[in-house]
Amino acid sequence: MSVLVRIPTPLRSLTQGQAEVQGEGDSVQELIENLEGRYKGLKERLCEGQDIRRFINIYVNDEDIRFLQGPATPLKAGDQVSIVPAIAGGR
Repeated sequence: MSVLVRIPTPLRSLTQGQAEVQGEGDSVQELIENLEGRYKGLKERLCEGQDIRRFINIYVNDEDIRFLQGPATPLKAGDQVSIVPAIAGGR
């Protein structure tokens, strides 16, 4: 089962410059493991242990996984997953 994963610019060096990649997994956690197998170092940038890092937002079909089931959020063929690093700033 394949899902489309949108990769943010700061992580594209790990995906050979690709803005979108295909991944597989029954959950977001399995997807991250699958992607790590092809793009070494990606999991380390996204996770701290088994938890998604605080400053990383992951969306499945435009829904924030924090309001779903977190890393256990189920995936199905054709889903779109967006990885969005939080942006801090201000004056």
